[in-house]
Amino acid sequence: QVRLVESGGGSVQAGGSLRLSCAASGFAFDFNFMAWFRQAPGKEREEVAAIYHIRGTRYYADSVKGRFTISQDNAKNTVYLQMNMLKPEDTAMYYCAADYSGPLPQMTGISFPRGADFTYWGQGTQVTVSS
Repeated sequence: QVRLVESGGGSVQAGGSLRLSCAASGFAFDFNFMAWFRQAPGKEREEVAAIYHIRGTRYYADSVKGRFTISQDNAKNTVYLQMNMLKPEDTAMYYCAADYSGPLPQMTGISFPRGADFTYWGQGTQVTVSS
């Protein structure tokens, strides 16, 4: 049974940092994509960061470039999201996603793997940034 468990969320002041973790189990970890998405109350889900396991290629939303870093630890079956210089607009529930079946960004020119094409999702971890 595939399972994704996020952790590391919390409340911080603007300018602070958090590191989110997504521990995966139940499937081969070293292939395909894993990604982070977020959703704020009353807003649609939006992309944050993704990593293509085979080559380690990373993708970021423009809103987080230069502040967030996605990384992976294959030995621990875990993907991380290091978030620095947090802003109040980063406040959201953050979700981990895995097992992508959509068009590959590097082959099609899309900027980010599509959320609708991820098969597995975690329960989410809340990030709240105060001004």
